Amino acid sequence: MATQRKVIITCAVTGAIHTPSMSPHLPVTPEEIAEAGIAAAEAGASILHLHARDPDTGKPTQDPAVFERFLPRIKASTDAVINLTTGGSPHMTVEERMRPAMEFKPELASMNMGSINFGLFPMLNRYDSFQHEWERAHLENSRDLVFKNTFADIETALTLGGKNGTRFECECYDIGHLYSLRHLMERDIISGRIFVQSVFGILGGIGPHPEDVMHMRRTANRLFGDDYEWSVLGAGSGQMRIAAQAAAMGGHVRVGLEDSLWLAPGKLAESNASQVAKVREILEGLSFEVATPDEAREMLQLKGADQVGF
Repeated sequence: MATQRKVIITCAVTGAIHTPSMSPHLPVTPEEIAEAGIAAAEAGASILHLHARDPDTGKPTQDPAVFERFLPRIKASTDAVINLTTGGSPHMTVEERMRPAMEFKPELASMNMGSINFGLFPMLNRYDSFQHEWERAHLENSRDLVFKNTFADIETALTLGGKNGTRFECECYDIGHLYSLRHLMERDIISGRIFVQSVFGILGGIGPHPEDVMHMRRTANRLFGDDYEWSVLGAGSGQMRIAAQAAAMGGHVRVGLEDSLWLAPGKLAESNASQVAKVREILEGLSFEVATPDEAREMLQLKGADQVGF
């Protein structure tokens, strides 16, 4: 009897795109982020992708002191792989974005594989008012925003993180990012089994059409052969549809309130765990098994939770 394929579920708990006024369920404080992460792990998430926010305003922050208020609690309460952002917010410098990963030496960290326009401003049309002054500017300023990830930026992050034994979730927002990743592999700046996270539906990157998903997968297969694990995230309404398509094509999936605030059309997700439960139901309906954290560690060749700095 054939062994069922194991699918890794990543849950991106809060992110830096959405603002507190968009949903009352978006985790903001360290306590809320910890509770949301623990619940997502209990629902079946193998990996927790974590950002931090200012507890008072909800504004994204890369201050390690804020991360320190939830990382130990999550680690003590779950076996999930902790994946720390080096993306932070598109409005931050690379030095700011790297601080948590450098201090806490996680098993896994995100790394964007190229610079893109990062358009959040269409969301201004959906909300009449905002709780905090920074929220409207956060969206409006994205009209003139390049999310900067030069080759120098990427090489610095991969080299510094690699010295700590941290491996990377390589976020690819467009086809050219796959070619940039291949270039970095050929120069031995990144090695081992590659974890590609394809991002669909951000204005400025590749779209969420099923043909876009297929094109990304075909290109990755051609460039990386069997030497990689492929995961997807669909922004907004494409979240579950893209997850289902990618799983059927041999991929892993990412959900969470960083990527979509919704559980169904017109229905806000009341928690990250509810999205994890929904995608788990989809996966199991397709006769796939959800990978445990330790199975994810083996697939991604991670150093283990006992080797982190928190």
